[in-house]
Amino acid sequence: MADNFMDPIGRLMGLRFKSHPWHGVEIGEKAPEVVTSYIEMVPTDTVKYEVDKKSGYLMIDRPQKYSNIVPALYGFIPQTYSGKKVAAFSMEKSGKTGLTGDGDPMDILVLTEKEITHGDILVFARPIGGLRMIDGADADDKIIAILDNDAVYGRFRNIFDLPKAIIDRLKHYFLTYKDLPGNKREREITDVYGLEEAHEVIRFSIEDYREKFSQMV
Repeated sequence: MADNFMDPIGRLMGLRFKSHPWHGVEIGEKAPEVVTSYIEMVPTDTVKYEVDKKSGYLMIDRPQKYSNIVPALYGFIPQTYSGKKVAAFSMEKSGKTGLTGDGDPMDILVLTEKEITHGDILVFARPIGGLRMIDGADADDKIIAILDNDAVYGRFRNIFDLPKAIIDRLKHYFLTYKDLPGNKREREITDVYGLEEAHEVIRFSIEDYREKFSQMV
């Protein structure tokens, strides 16, 4: 098979078109141990950025009304989807009933000691655990990961190895980041789970993606 980068037409296509970060970027050969992650927001952002699902471009979702700032790199795992299997697993583990997936790619928060100043980038991240979050009637898991080979956080292999203060900060952010004046949403984090369960959640989200977008894969 010809190398697309050497083929004139392939090169032209690559120069003219940007891959959609949800559908056009590979999750990575080492998933779920190491996953490609698309970063939408960084700790210096004062507005909430989110990928426009149709175009794939980063857009401003809303200004941050309060002083809660995302505590690490925040985005999603490409070619994942929070659907029936993610919701079923969330119900099995939480004891909740009537949940559905939130219909978005799997969220991921990536810890690093590096100062990264803007989003709309891809990073390689190593999941270490997650937060089982319920947002209304939606399963809305948050995978917690480490920037692969990070000089400081790289020694942590499981979320329970992190200092409790870091976990508490992550939980507080996700319980408050959608709050707007006069309009508090009902959400809870039922539990914090470790490495193996994070891998299971990611696998279910990959299966949900393939079922949802089977015509694309």
